[in-house]
Amino acid sequence: MKRILLTVAYDGTGYSGFQAQKSGVPTIERELNRAITELTGVPTEVSGASRTDAGVHALCNLAVFDTESRIPPEKFANALNVRLPEAICVQSAREVPPDFHPRFAHTVKTYDYVIYNARFPSPRRRRFTYYSYTPFDVARMQEAAQYLVGEHDFKSFCSVHTQALTTTREITAIEVWERPCEEERAAELVTQPAPQRGVSPREIVIRVSGTGFLYNMVRIIAGTLMEVGRGAIEPEEIREILKACDREKAGPTAPPEGLTLVHYAILA
Repeated sequence: MKRILLTVAYDGTGYSGFQAQKSGVPTIERELNRAITELTGVPTEVSGASRTDAGVHALCNLAVFDTESRIPPEKFANALNVRLPEAICVQSAREVPPDFHPRFAHTVKTYDYVIYNARFPSPRRRRFTYYSYTPFDVARMQEAAQYLVGEHDFKSFCSVHTQALTTTREITAIEVWERPCEEERAAELVTQPAPQRGVSPREIVIRVSGTGFLYNMVRIIAGTLMEVGRGAIEPEEIREILKACDREKAGPTAPPEGLTLVHYAILA
């Protein structure tokens, strides 16, 4: 028996999250289980590191499974990819110690929440960004984000359905920046040569790194920072929102399509 660690990328659109569900709805875990079982001929279930929500994407989620298959560990990636749908792709496979599990290892996970900020939506960005025409003040968002760095009780920033034993988590870093969308800008100049009032096409990225996250935590952080960016919440109010430990004090839960797990560092 050997334990295989998979690094998996996926487009979460159309999937009800990573974790398999009794209802049988499409999930990433369900597809991995099917592909591994088909490949090895033995019913197999993976155990994922991050149980991403419905509609959320990943570049590098981790999953482990045990097998007696004689397939070399590094060959599992290619063998599984021909059996997986286009929206899911194993990036690497390797053998790990039999007691290893990424969910219980010391890790830092990084998520990007991307907002497409423009006068009109861009169909080519709709699956991987959240669209908003509202002008956002990125400097205010940057200021507010720094109040969230460190170890805090994030009860105000998690779903009321969270079942975690404790709502204390550590955020190691938050960055907020903008980048222009040059192709959309060029198209806008061609179709609307006269100066137009409103937001020039750009993406705003909220990057959150931490040792662990609560249910909906990153999406609520993103939703709250967007409220700061549009002027509904002052940056310094984040301190009071944290202290309140009340979900109603924070901003809305941002839609899932803008969120992607972009990095998973195993520290020990």
